[in-house]
Amino acid sequence: MAKIIEYKNVEIYRKELLVLKNVNFTLEEGQFTYLFGRVGSGKSSLIKTLYAEIPISNGEARIFDYDLTCIKRKDVPMLRRQIGIVFQDFQLLSDRSVYDNLLFVLKATGWKNKSDIDQRIEETLKEVGMTTKSYKMPHELSGGEQQRIAIARALLNKPRLILADEPTGNLDGTTGHQIMTLLHKISSEGTAVIMATHNTSLTDDFPGRILQCEDKKIIEL
Repeated sequence: MAKIIEYKNVEIYRKELLVLKNVNFTLEEGQFTYLFGRVGSGKSSLIKTLYAEIPISNGEARIFDYDLTCIKRKDVPMLRRQIGIVFQDFQLLSDRSVYDNLLFVLKATGWKNKSDIDQRIEETLKEVGMTTKSYKMPHELSGGEQQRIAIARALLNKPRLILADEPTGNLDGTTGHQIMTLLHKISSEGTAVIMATHNTSLTDDFPGRILQCEDKKIIEL
């Protein structure tokens, strides 16, 4: 498997405060990786460095073909097109339908042909089991359905990596289990997944590699 991420001796700062030090890890295509740690342990900060939201000043950090220590501002949108992001609170646009939420992302990332757009939206909704919901408004959907749409949105540009930040945090156990099944399926089809969570029991049903944020370090368990 090809490596898509490689961090060596990386230090991560937030507002000049050291959050993580000596970060060393690699990620391969299709790998499912948990990022465990308490609130404030650095999970979200690490994730934000991967899509160049937080800069890296010390160490070596590469993702795909980009060097994150010196990435140019003009290259960040192209990097982010290869990454799908799923949030705990869904972050759907409440004033427009499911279809229009997905349309907004495709147009923002340069899609122009209407038939290509319609086909891609249909494909991603099918992938997450939501083909009949394209006309619904977000408030008409359950939490689990909203999260499925959020995952569809993350898949639109066929990313090489999905970053999921507490994607089951606002869901009941049964619905969370369904979302985990979906994320595992996506990983098995070749898209790497990094999932930040504090729910360690998920590994019982959904095995994966485990990285732990603890004492300003990343430890592989």
